[in-house]
Amino acid sequence: MGYEWIDEMFRFSMSKEDLEELEATLKDMREPVEVYTFVDNACRYCSNTVKLIETLSNVSPKIGGSSLVRHRVVKREADAEGFFKKFNVSRVPTVLMIEGHIKYTGMPAGEEIRGLIETLIRLSTGDSGLNEHTVREITGLKAPVKIDVIVTPTCPYCPYAALLANMFAFESFRSGNKLVTADIIEAYENPDIADKYGVMSVPTIAINGEVEFIGVPYEDQLLERVLEHSKREYLKKVKKEEYMRILRELTEDKES
Repeated sequence: MGYEWIDEMFRFSMSKEDLEELEATLKDMREPVEVYTFVDNACRYCSNTVKLIETLSNVSPKIGGSSLVRHRVVKREADAEGFFKKFNVSRVPTVLMIEGHIKYTGMPAGEEIRGLIETLIRLSTGDSGLNEHTVREITGLKAPVKIDVIVTPTCPYCPYAALLANMFAFESFRSGNKLVTADIIEAYENPDIADKYGVMSVPTIAINGEVEFIGVPYEDQLLERVLEHSKREYLKKVKKEEYMRILRELTEDKES
């Protein structure tokens, strides 16, 4: 009985009417979006996650007979191409987009499906919905930023926080900078991460390992914290490089 109420949240099924509505929602897609789902044989919710993404793929628009949601399942036991290592995936199920810069750690179930669908549409249309100032600032970052968004399937506000983080990652990625990663972490499937951040309510948003928001921030609030964390990381890098330069000079002086 212990897991039954949790299992119920991760069940996936859609009626004919649901599928028709989903197809109508995805009709705005324009370009293909590659989606990887990482699974293994011991995973509790992997089959439902695969079913979810496959459904999105099946009802997405087609170009030349190919679905615009292009889904690939990667099994840990048969990962000949080393995708687990390449994308630094350790937990399953994990869903990845844009080379892993958008990641769902755990099944995007329940309310989270809404945020996932909107993310797919925005990736496909190339419209993040972020304002021009935010886009300029994101594309000018000098050091990596990882945004962790802790969510649950029943949280009605979590999809908005997830979508905002995903779009920060998207704008960074398509600029070629690729310094922002958004990780949407399902709390029930990853309780150790939720515990690490002391999560009492969701969404909880952490940046580079520090909790910054409980609830959904405004775009400018998230941007402010992202810029601050990137600046900190950049200064650490500069100080380390300066330290190494001085160390090299001292070593060379000693040798001469």
